[in-house]
Amino acid sequence: MKKDEFIQLILAAIVLGLAGLSPNLFAAAEAGIASLSQLALFFLIPSVVLIFVVIAMTRFLKYDLLKKQIWNGILAGLAGTVGLEIVREIGFRLGGMPGDMPKLLGVLILDRFAYGPNFWSNVAGWSYHFWNGAAFGIVFSLLVGQGKKWMGVVYGILVGIGFMASPVPRALGIGSFGLEFRGGYQFALTVTLAHIAFGAVAGWVIYRKNKGMPDILTRARQSFVCPVRKAKS
Repeated sequence: MKKDEFIQLILAAIVLGLAGLSPNLFAAAEAGIASLSQLALFFLIPSVVLIFVVIAMTRFLKYDLLKKQIWNGILAGLAGTVGLEIVREIGFRLGGMPGDMPKLLGVLILDRFAYGPNFWSNVAGWSYHFWNGAAFGIVFSLLVGQGKKWMGVVYGILVGIGFMASPVPRALGIGSFGLEFRGGYQFALTVTLAHIAFGAVAGWVIYRKNKGMPDILTRARQSFVCPVRKAKS
C-alpha cells in the first residue's frame, strides 16, 4: 500500500468516528450519562473543529477525492435535513410529535430547560440539528461512495429506527418508538417519513456529486488486496 493511500484511509476513519459522535450525544444525554451542555462542550465542539482540521489537511495534502467526499457528505446532509424538516414540521403541526425537537435541543445545549427557549437557544438547537444531518451525510458519503439511488432511503430509515430505539423517546415520556404517544403510531410514522425524506434527498445528492467515487471499504480492499495479488503474480 502506498503511503498516501494509507494516510487517506486513516483520515477517512477518523472523520467517520468524529461524524458518528455528534448524533449520539443527544441520546447519551437522555440516557443520563451527562447533560447535553457538557457533552456539547467536551465532545461536540471539538469533533466539529477536528473534522474541519482534517478537511484542511486533505486540501494541504492534495487528497482531492477524500476532500470532495467529505464536503459532498456535508452538503447532502444539510439538504437532507431540509427535506426532513419539511416533513417533521408538517407532522408536528398535525400532532405527530410531542414537541419541537430543535427547540428542545437548544434549551438542553444552553442548559436553560427550566427557563424555556430564547433566540440563542434556538440558534444552538437548529445548528446542532443541521450539523447532525451533515454528520450523517459525511458517514453516508464515505461508506457508500457514489452508491445506488435507493441506498439513501434505506439509510434514512435505519437512522430513523436508531433514533426511535434510542433513549430519547423514553426520556420524552412516550416510550420506545413513541408507542405511548397518543394513538401509538403518529410519532413513529412522522419520524419514519421524515427520515425517508432525509435519505431520499441526501442519497440523490450523493449519487449526483460522488460520481465514480469508491466507498472507503472498496478503497481499502483495493489498496490492501491488489498489491498482494501483484506480488504473488
